[in-house]
Amino acid sequence: MSSAPSDGPARPEPQRRTLPKDVPLPGDRIKPRAAAKPQFTQTVLLLEAFVVFFCTLVAYGLRTVPNAWPLFDPPSGAVIWTVGLVLSVALLVLSRLVTAPGGYLAGTLVQLPVIAGGLAVPFMFLAGGIFAVLWVAALRLGGRVDAERAAYDAEHPETAPNVEPKARGRRRAGARPEA
Repeated sequence: MSSAPSDGPARPEPQRRTLPKDVPLPGDRIKPRAAAKPQFTQTVLLLEAFVVFFCTLVAYGLRTVPNAWPLFDPPSGAVIWTVGLVLSVALLVLSRLVTAPGGYLAGTLVQLPVIAGGLAVPFMFLAGGIFAVLWVAALRLGGRVDAERAAYDAEHPETAPNVEPKARGRRRAGARPEA
C-alpha cells in the first residue's frame, strides 16, 4: 500500500533564482527608494528634539541650585517648561515639514535657539553646535546621495525604479502591441 495518494501529474517546481537577490529579474517590481536628504534632515531634527527636551529637564532641575545661573536670575519653572516644550515641538513639527517649501530654511533657523539654549544649560552650546554641524552635513550629503542615485538611474534605466516600465522597453502583461 502506498502512503502518498496520487493526484495526477506532478506539479512543476518553481523556477529557482540563480542571481543575487539585489539583481532584479525581468518582470520584478523594483521598489522606489526614498530620497536621502529628507531622511537625513528629519533624523537630525528628531534627535535634536529629544536632546532639547532632556536639557529642559536639566534646566528645570538647576533652577533651585545656587550659582547655577551665573548670568541672570533663574527663570520660573513655567518659563523653562514653556520655552523647552515649544522648541521641542517646533523641532518635531519641522522634522515633518522639511520637504515643504522653506522647510530646510526653517530647519536651519531653528538651530540658533538650540545653540542659544547654552545660556541656560552650558552643555547646549556643545550639543547645539554638534547638531548644527550634523544639520549642514545632512543637507550636503543627502543632496549628494540623491544626485548620485539620479545619475545612476539615468545610466541604468532597466533597473531604475522611478522610470515607467514602457520606457524601459518592457510591455505590461496583457497589453496589446500597437499597430
